[in-house]
Order: sequence, then structure tokens, then C-alpha cells
Amino acid sequence: MSDNSDSIRVLSVDDHPLLRAGIAGLIADEPDMLVVAEAENGRQAIEQFSQHHPDVTLMDLQMPEMDGLDALEAIRARDPHARIVVLTTYPGDAQVLRALKAGACGYLLKSTLRKELLSTIRAVHAGRKALSAEVTYQVAEHVGQDSLSPMEVRVLRLIADGNSNKDIAAQLAVTEEAVKGQVRNILSTLGAVDRTQAAVLGIKRGIIS
Repeated sequence: MSDNSDSIRVLSVDDHPLLRAGIAGLIADEPDMLVVAEAENGRQAIEQFSQHHPDVTLMDLQMPEMDGLDALEAIRARDPHARIVVLTTYPGDAQVLRALKAGACGYLLKSTLRKELLSTIRAVHAGRKALSAEVTYQVAEHVGQDSLSPMEVRVLRLIADGNSNKDIAAQLAVTEEAVKGQVRNILSTLGAVDRTQAAVLGIKRGIIS
């Protein structure tokens, strides 16, 4: 790792120490970049950004205390030129699209970090968007599949709250058969095997809170 003033200074934000260690390990061997700070939640990310003014910030989306999207928006409000790459596990994460609209310079699937992290950091530092063809295709495909209707989102939210089909039907003033149809569509759209997994995916992807 170099401390040369020309190095790309990176802030690494993720609540998993092993992932941060993996990122640090990849960057350590590069002569043109270094990790200047790390954070494990959004609040720490804002503090570390304000203190170190990194050239590129790698921002996980799902974190305790304050998530990556809120941190991204807060950092961009303070510094509109901040270059932030969001990291996500799910290619169809609804929050990824919100992050891009909020000014993120790119996104990476965590499964592709070893392959794409370094080139992404360099591209973003050079002022380019870093949306790899492979990941962009996955996101575009997944987003098309993840287009739940407003009614399906309401049903998914009630599922996540622990309601049965009968309870949901009563609350929405529809038949139980109609709810069963909505649930089938939700499972198919999200690629979930059951109601519990659908609720978990809905929360993780930012479709419901």
C-alpha cells in the first residue's frame, strides 16, 4: 500500500468486518490506491467522509443504525461531487435504483468484487460511471421481474406483518381467493419459495420497509 499523494483514497463502508478486510486486501497490493478509513454503518460513514474526504467511497446498502442510502444522500448533500459506489448482494435491489438517482457513481454486486472492484474504483475516480455490462443486464432483468403492483406491495407488507390470507382479505376488503392469487404472483415475481422468503426479500430489496 502506498501513501503517495497521487493515490486514490478510498473509504470502505460495510457492517461485515470480513468484507472490509477483503476489500482492504485487494487494495493493499495496488500502488495507485489505499484505504484511508473504514466504517461499519451510515453514521460512521458520514463522520469518516467528513474527516478524510476520500476520492471514492464504497457504500454497502444494508447496515444497522443508518443504511447506506441515507448515508449516501447525506454525504451528497454536503458534497455534491462525492464519488460513491454502492455495494449490494441483490442485483434487483430497489434501493440500488434509488441510490443511482441520488447520485451514486456506480454499483457492484458483492459477488463480483474480486473481479471488478479495482477497475470500478479507477473508473469512478476518473469521473466515469461504473455500471458493468454484466451487472447492468442483471439489474435490468431483475427490475423487470420485480415490478410488483401497488396492491401486491400492500399484500407483501401485510404478509411481513404476520397476517394470514384470511386476515389480509378482511383488511383489504377482497376475497381470500383474490389474496391467494396475489400471493402466487408475489412469489413468482420475487423468485421466493414461500411467504416468509418473500417478506425477507421484500425488506432486503427495499420494496417494503
